[in-house]
Amino acid sequence: MAIVPADQRAVASREGSTDVRAMAIVTTLFFMWGFLTSLNDILVPHLKAIFELNYTQVMLVQFSFFSSYFVFAMPSGKLIELIGYKKSMVTGLVTMGVGGVLFVPAASAPSFALFLGALIVLAAGMTLLQVSANPYVSVLGPERTASSRLNLTQAFNSLGTTIGPYLGGVLILSGTAKTMAQMQQMSAPALEAYRIEQASSVKMPYTLMSAALLLLALAIASLHLPTISTEKGGEGAHRQGSIWKIRHLVLGAVGIFVYVGAEVAIGSFLVNYFSQSYIGNMTEKAATAYVSFYWGGAMVGRFIGAAILQKVPTG
Repeated sequence: MAIVPADQRAVASREGSTDVRAMAIVTTLFFMWGFLTSLNDILVPHLKAIFELNYTQVMLVQFSFFSSYFVFAMPSGKLIELIGYKKSMVTGLVTMGVGGVLFVPAASAPSFALFLGALIVLAAGMTLLQVSANPYVSVLGPERTASSRLNLTQAFNSLGTTIGPYLGGVLILSGTAKTMAQMQQMSAPALEAYRIEQASSVKMPYTLMSAALLLLALAIASLHLPTISTEKGGEGAHRQGSIWKIRHLVLGAVGIFVYVGAEVAIGSFLVNYFSQSYIGNMTEKAATAYVSFYWGGAMVGRFIGAAILQKVPTG
């Protein structure tokens, strides 16, 4: 398994103060991928309605997206070893930008398979970004406050997930959606025209996000950021052996697997849940506000966690 440890001696601020400038730039990345990830919660009900999908079929949106993490995580680690953290972050942003652009032909077709392909590319870039940005944050300041910095950046990630559903609802779910019964009564040409019209609502938000990602990639490429060694550690690393022997790491991975599964599943179904006549009887657009409340709870918890971990030792 690829391991990308950061050499503690490579950053002067490791035992001093936090590199605020570098932290601010990297925190922007956390916000961006949080925003894009939460847009999946808007895509799920939107694509379900357009393509007349059942819940199992439409959850291929999240399956395709998060499967990229499993597939591309270890290759991302190898790439970081080859080109370093900064270039990896730039590569991740560019890949995400390409994935966002692919939503345009997917919506023009319109094709559910092409949407899934665009999501896989988008998530592949996001995986590289996360694999490079998380350890980078951990060494941008004193070791004792590394967990606090990670919680702070994740809090801004949650800010993105909080804002994303609301803006996504405004931009993507602004049209009047037909029921499945109404769609079944439409002629084939009329149904195709309706699907193209509805699918086109994703073009502008994803194109704008792609432009923002590419501009951010250019900004990071042109800035001088602290260099972090990607060389594997010395004697300690050899004694350590396989990372699967580290009990806390394995348990942490299992915990994250279960937690993310529950978190994503709940967020994915909230719009459809609140739209049910016997639950909230809301329009899909109105229901997106409650998705923002859901992710906002995670944001509040992470800001509180960042403050607490400044004072509480984590050893």
